[in-house]
Amino acid sequence: MMTERQQQILNAIIEQYAEVAAPVGSVILAKLFEISSATVRNEMAALEDLGLVSRPHTSAGCVPTDDGYRFYVNKLTLDTNENRQVRAIESRVSANRADRAIRSAVDSLVELTHNLGVATIGDQLYLSGISNLFSQPEFLDGSHVQKVAKLLDNLEPWLREAAPNEPLNVFIGHENPIGRDSGVSLIISRFRSPLSDRSYIGVLGPTRQSYGRVMNLVAQTGEMLERIL
Repeated sequence: MMTERQQQILNAIIEQYAEVAAPVGSVILAKLFEISSATVRNEMAALEDLGLVSRPHTSAGCVPTDDGYRFYVNKLTLDTNENRQVRAIESRVSANRADRAIRSAVDSLVELTHNLGVATIGDQLYLSGISNLFSQPEFLDGSHVQKVAKLLDNLEPWLREAAPNEPLNVFIGHENPIGRDSGVSLIISRFRSPLSDRSYIGVLGPTRQSYGRVMNLVAQTGEMLERIL
């Protein structure tokens, strides 16, 4: 059973790691929570035993695991109020026909999240911002890039076959049915459009994500497109 302090430390590790892309050490967390480094190390060890964080090296700080991210995402409460960024996207897409509107919305998500943007337009998959994805530090290794490329090659047929049914779907790391070890998270919203009853829009990025912000943007963009198209 995880304590409230352990959950807070896990949240801090995930949020710090999203910003700095480096293992989070006990000194930073000790200052943040105003407790001793020894206490933090004990709590980090407990989180490691639970499989929610791992240490790249024995002396290094912690990074979240896929299970840690899943625990974090399951606890998130999304903001249902449309924010300024979504209204800006709407102003860009509202005067366009359906296919151009969806492309414009994807391009906007790419700019706002710095991830790869994806959408289904009829029977085709639209991708934007591939350079964003591969410029992330996680994908500097060539073999890692190949795993992500394999996922992208198979994403359209998988979406067509699996048809994820929730308004917002989040697949973290090994949860992806293809490219399980590619180290990416797929965050997609299902919406209805004149082109298909099952259209999708979302982003693909490293598991090191600012999940709350990105999930809000994707969910609200899907809702907005369904409303205006």
